[in-house]
Amino acid sequence: MKTENRYENEYWSQGKLVVGLDEAGRGPLAGPLVVAGVVFPEGYDSGDINDSKQLTEKKREALYDIIIRDALFYEIKIVEPEEIDRLNILEADRKAMTEIALKAPVDIVLTDAVDLYIDKKVISLIKGDTLSCNIAAASILAKVTRDRIMYEYDKIYPEYGFARHKGYGTKAHLEALEKYGVTPIHRHSYRPVFEAMQDRLF
Repeated sequence: MKTENRYENEYWSQGKLVVGLDEAGRGPLAGPLVVAGVVFPEGYDSGDINDSKQLTEKKREALYDIIIRDALFYEIKIVEPEEIDRLNILEADRKAMTEIALKAPVDIVLTDAVDLYIDKKVISLIKGDTLSCNIAAASILAKVTRDRIMYEYDKIYPEYGFARHKGYGTKAHLEALEKYGVTPIHRHSYRPVFEAMQDRLF
């Protein structure tokens, strides 16, 4: 299954390019948020690009290289936990998306259910990564980038199991938080992390 490209086709038929924006890592307790944007040429169809969550890791890795090769423009932003704690996750996501949208050489912006307040036409799509190849491609770039980062963090903090759960609040992760405490890559504003920090004070 691949994306429908309904919105791309509408604007491509008018000779307009679009940028698709998506992120990976809004929910995890640890690690960065990664936001990406992709602009494909008019009429682009890889045949395989789909929502990153519907693809195997091997397929995402292969598509990552294809997307980088074929995109007219792409950008990847890494938002560290400190900024997530400072802004909150939605505003951190919106800020990174806004920066990419403004940089992209297009006037039409497609997002996966995030509103942006900029002087370009922004279309916020529910389940956008199943409706737009540009959004789906951005989701793949973001997911692959974030997974690679979490594999590196797993080498630094092997007791937390980041390679397995990527920072999400699994039972094993929560148990590790309780046993070993909070690392510098944890998001202090997220309740399980905040509670683990409080427990260490008493």
